[in-house]
Amino acid sequence: MDMPKNIFKQRLREGQWQVGLFVGLRNPVSMEILAGTGFDWLVIDAEHTPNNPASVMMQLQAATPYPVQMLVRPTSHDATLIKQYLDAGAQTLLVPLVDNAAQAQELVRAVRYPPEGIRGVAASLSRAARWTGIKDYVRHANGEVCLVVQVETRQGLDNLDAILAVAGVDGVFIGPADLAASLGHLGDSAHPEVGAAIEDALVRIVASGKAAGVFVTEPDLARHYRSLGASFVAVGGDTTVLRNAAVKLAASFRDAKPDSGAAS
Repeated sequence: MDMPKNIFKQRLREGQWQVGLFVGLRNPVSMEILAGTGFDWLVIDAEHTPNNPASVMMQLQAATPYPVQMLVRPTSHDATLIKQYLDAGAQTLLVPLVDNAAQAQELVRAVRYPPEGIRGVAASLSRAARWTGIKDYVRHANGEVCLVVQVETRQGLDNLDAILAVAGVDGVFIGPADLAASLGHLGDSAHPEVGAAIEDALVRIVASGKAAGVFVTEPDLARHYRSLGASFVAVGGDTTVLRNAAVKLAASFRDAKPDSGAAS
């Protein structure tokens, strides 16, 4: 079989608008439901949830029949863990808390086979290679892997230009919640200082030629970020979608009033 093309990476290069959702429920059934809802991309979160390589692989398998593009956010920068997610079939990684160019360079090395990187070679054990079913997988994998780094601290902003200069970084994603905390506004992502920092970062990312992304839950703000050049956004999470819908549904029936003519 042929090497799967990384459509998400291709669209980043073309500057296409892509809308995504964070997925943390750790369940292949809910993943399959979400995979058919029209999002351009979904990111399996292993940073803040109990996901691991085994649960991630099952969710990737569940999403395979659908056109949605799949990303994985690992717990850390650990090269061994990154290798496992890549072998499980992830082609795009969204890596949190990248604060400097040295970290970005090490991540580039972690996601690539030698001589460009340090990823271990074991195609016969790898779902990504379809257990050697994909012809010459190891020769083509580097070209299809996509690395998006998250900048979400004051230090990351200070070093943003150096991070953007690292070859092999395909895009930079701004995380408002951690950025707000780092700037002294914990729990207040809407603070003007945070907003200004995000806008400045997006402009700098776009000017560098890299793809710019950000987490945003307000459509009007998303349109504004798009006007600044952002090309991919995460607009929520599965847990929030589920809880909000359930709360709204319960309240709509609990607060229902009887018809005025109903018998008492």
